[in-house]
Amino acid sequence: MDSVDLNVLRSVLQWRRAGQRVVLYSVVQTWGTAPRAPGAMLALREDGVVIGSVSGGCVEDDLIARLHDGRIPPDGPPVQLITYGVTREEAARFGLPCGGTLRLTEERVGDPAWVAELLTRCEAHQIVARELNLATGAVVLQPASKTDALTFDGKTLRAIYGPRWRLLLIGAGQLSRYVAEMARLLDFEVLICDPRTEFVYGWEEQHGRFVSGMPDEAVLNIQTDERTAIVALTHDPRLDDMALLTALDSKAFYVGALGSRVNSQKRRNNLAQLGLSDQAIERLHGPIGLHIGSHTPAEIALSLLAEIVAIKNGIELKQKRPLQEEV
Repeated sequence: MDSVDLNVLRSVLQWRRAGQRVVLYSVVQTWGTAPRAPGAMLALREDGVVIGSVSGGCVEDDLIARLHDGRIPPDGPPVQLITYGVTREEAARFGLPCGGTLRLTEERVGDPAWVAELLTRCEAHQIVARELNLATGAVVLQPASKTDALTFDGKTLRAIYGPRWRLLLIGAGQLSRYVAEMARLLDFEVLICDPRTEFVYGWEEQHGRFVSGMPDEAVLNIQTDERTAIVALTHDPRLDDMALLTALDSKAFYVGALGSRVNSQKRRNNLAQLGLSDQAIERLHGPIGLHIGSHTPAEIALSLLAEIVAIKNGIELKQKRPLQEEV
C-alpha cells in the first residue's frame, strides 16, 4: 500500500477521534487508463477538507461538491458505489483520460477502532487485509500475505495494507538515510544492517528497522524472498562483500553495491575468487542506479530507487549508467 494512503487513514483516525464526520473513498475498479490504481484512497471531512487522491483531477472537486450540495446525507447508506467516466463527455468533464473509468466506494466511517488497529499492525510491519461489507459497512481485519492483491466482487471489498516489498540496506551512513526516506514513500519496508555502532545515531526518526548481526547473517535472518531488494552501501568490502556473497545466491529480485565501474569490476573478481558462481555474479547491479547524472547523496538515492522500482515493475532498463562512467 502506498504510504500516502496510510497518511489518509491517519487523518481519518484523528478526525473521527475529534468527533468529526468523515467519508472515505477507495478506488475499487478501473477501466482503460486510470490516474490512480485500485486501492487509492481519499478522505473527506465534514467541512470539505480532503486528504489523499483518487484521480488527481476533477473527481476530487466533484466529491467535495457532493458534500456541499447534499448528495451525502448523514442518514444515507453506510457504503455506496460511485462511477466516473462512463461516457466520453463525463470522462472529459472529470479530467479522466480518454476511455478511462473508475469506480469508488463511498464509505461513512463510524467507529474508528478498525483504523487504529490497522495502523498499529502496519507500523509493526504486518500485512493486513481489510474486508468491507458494502451492505452493512462492517469492517473485518485479517492477516494477509505479500502476494495478496485487492479484490472486489460487488459485495465485498478486500484491500491490502502494509509494506509488501522490502529493502535491506547494508550500511547506515548518509546515503542510506536518503535511500530509506525515499523507499518508505514507495511502500518499501526498510531494513538496515550495520555492525558499526558509530553510524546508528539519529536513525530513530528514519522509519527503518535495524537487523542485528553481521551483513551475511542479516540476509539470512530476514528470510530473503523474491520481494526483497538488497543494496550494499558501506564502501567497505569486508562488510559489503559479506552481504553480497549470501544475497546473490538468494531469491532477492535486486542486489546492488555502491561503487565506480572500476571498483565494481574488482568486486566481481573478488566474489569469483571467493567461490561465487558466474551466474550469481551476473545478478549484481554495480554501478547501481539509472544514469541521471547523479552526484549528491539525494540524487544517487533517486537513481538507485528508480532502478529498483523499474525492476520491481518488470520494466526494461533503458537508462542504465554507461559502463565507461565512474560513480
